[in-house]
Amino acid sequence: MLDNVTKRRIDTARDILVGKVPDPKSQVEQITIALIYKFMDDMDAQAEEMGGKRSFFSGEYEKYGWAKLMSLGTGGHEALNLYGEAITTMNRNEGIPPLFRDIFKNAYLPYRDPETLKSFLKIINDFEYDHSERLGDAFEYLLSVLGSQGDAGQFRTPRHIIDFMVEVIDPKKDESILDPACGTAGFLISSWKHVLKANSKDGRKGAGLTPDERKRLTENIKGYDISPDMVRLSLVNLYLHGFTDPHISEYDTLTSEDNWNQYSDIIMANPPFMSPKGGIKPHKRFSVQAKRSEVLFVDYIAEHLTPNLDFHVSN
Repeated sequence: MLDNVTKRRIDTARDILVGKVPDPKSQVEQITIALIYKFMDDMDAQAEEMGGKRSFFSGEYEKYGWAKLMSLGTGGHEALNLYGEAITTMNRNEGIPPLFRDIFKNAYLPYRDPETLKSFLKIINDFEYDHSERLGDAFEYLLSVLGSQGDAGQFRTPRHIIDFMVEVIDPKKDESILDPACGTAGFLISSWKHVLKANSKDGRKGAGLTPDERKRLTENIKGYDISPDMVRLSLVNLYLHGFTDPHISEYDTLTSEDNWNQYSDIIMANPPFMSPKGGIKPHKRFSVQAKRSEVLFVDYIAEHLTPNLDFHVSN
């Protein structure tokens, strides 16, 4: 359960941004980038406490460390320039894992007001990285501000609908799970939580899984999305729920054949039910002749289930 203090922090961060970044989706992206930035510095600090070395903010990136941004000796415009430069170049930092480089891909600072940034980073500074479910719950709360309807017919499935579908399907620890239009990874996160709960031990979720079973489970949970912004949010969402190497790909499920020969035991999705003018131009491997995205997604799901298994589509 997410505490009220964390909710207020997230709401305050959005309130600070709203004058400069009016679009809710952009607000979520800016908060996401800032949180990961802060958490990378937290992990560097934890490594140093354990006798290790900094890896995220080292070498030429050392000057971008969180302490430098928050220092009283760093002026507003200097902090603005440091932070803006850091988030636009972090995807080229070879000292950090590919996951983090992907998160910062195409990141940028959409405003140039030092006072806004100062107030915003002050709120972000109150968050600390840990391995509890709290951060994942906080991020899901942040994602809820995206609302029920997004762009191009994309709908964010309500949490209670997602959880109900997952409970009915009842995924198991050894089953592969795919969402071919994953958005922010809601179905994948709910499936992960469901399997952990089903394998509880001594009141601890997932304690009944061996390390190999847990690793295999994370490898078996996969998602595709055509939007790089949604891929970024999915990667962060899964990471904050315990996935060190989430399998989310920027991929056009309807027009690309690259993953056509890959099958999954369970496929859940709430795909976009809107097609561009003139319809989708799919490749030739679909079993139906159609240009409407909803028809093509249903056919894709049916064609990519492991034989003799079921599929489920939210609507």
